Formats: sequence, C-alpha cells, structure tokens
Amino acid sequence: MARFFVVIGLGRFGASVARTLLEEGQTVLGLDSKLARIQEMSHLVPRVARCDATDIESLRVLGVPGCDTAVVAIGDSMEASILCTLNLKELGVPRVVAKAVTEQHGKALERCGADRVVYPQRDMGVRVAHNMVAAQVRDYVRLSPSHSMLELAVSSRLAGRTLLELALPQKYGVTVVAVQRGRRVITPPSPDDRLREGDLLVVIGPDKGLVELEEAS
Repeated sequence: MARFFVVIGLGRFGASVARTLLEEGQTVLGLDSKLARIQEMSHLVPRVARCDATDIESLRVLGVPGCDTAVVAIGDSMEASILCTLNLKELGVPRVVAKAVTEQHGKALERCGADRVVYPQRDMGVRVAHNMVAAQVRDYVRLSPSHSMLELAVSSRLAGRTLLELALPQKYGVTVVAVQRGRRVITPPSPDDRLREGDLLVVIGPDKGLVELEEAS
C-alpha cells in the first residue's frame, strides 16, 4: 500500500529521496522555498509546491499533517531545518527524518523530535528512501543500475526455515552471502541452518528479485 511522504528541500539529497520514493510507488509532495527548484522538479515530481517550512500554517494548509513521513532535507540553513522539524512534530507528523550537516546539528534535530537523523556524507538519498519504504530492510546499497545488496531482517514468516527450504535463488534470483546472528557473522551460510527471528540476511541480486523478496518477507 502506498504511503504519503512529504520531502522538504529539493536540493540534490531531497530530490534523490523524492525520485526514489516515487519509483517505489509512494505518494510524494515536494516542498521548497526556492521557485527555481520547484520549476526544476515539477516535471519529475507530480506534486510540488513553494513553501516556507518555518511557517507552520503554510505546512498545515498544504496538508502536511496528513502525511505518514516527512523528510527534512533543507541544506542551506541549520536554523530552518530545526524550525521545520519542530513544526512537523507540532503538527503531529508520525515520523520525521531529518538531514544533518554536522554531528552538532544532528543532536539538535534529535532534541527537537526528529525520529531519525541522516548525514548525506554517509547516507545516499536513494538508500534512505528505500529503507523508509521497506520495513524489514536494515541497509541497502546499489551496486549497479540493476543490482543491489541489502540487509534483510528475518521476520516470523522466514524464521524456522532453512535457506535450502526458502530456495531464494530459484524463486527470486538472489543470493544470501552472509547471515548475521547477534555479533556473529556466518559466511558462507549453511543451507541447512534454520533461520531465527532477528537474524540479518545479507542478500545480493537483481532489483526486481530483491523487491519481490521484500514483499514476501
């Protein structure tokens, strides 16, 4: 089921998040205070609007309180990103993911109620967006235009079964290269070892197969 995301700040990072969420089939509203960015993104994101995110009433009028997740991707003003985060929490947005420029900025965002703080130097927009959409996915790295690697948490649906029984290469064309169990990393994993809920599978394969695996998990 598609969820409603609001991306505030359509610079390089925010634009990457917005595009990837749309590719994942999500509903996206893109906001920025700069008219040039709105015009630039209007052909890529169906719903965009010019907005001063430090003005809580502007956010309210645009329907931001109805979103499932808001991404604060403002990069040119720490003060604006902090005020925006405060506004979003005041409006009752259930999940706020905020971009930080420095560790100090990140701590301030956390104190203002951000549910998750990301650092562009470490977290690509594509990776962040993918992790927000797929609840079982703990990490995601694109290896090529068509193949990726992800860490998938073993859910109750997969727990108690072996890799041999799951037959992931045959069903989805993907390969489990490691299993992380607590602090222990099992590589290569035994096909007969029964998975436990909470294990992490490190899986490599084509994007289509990975998406199908996520949906089945």
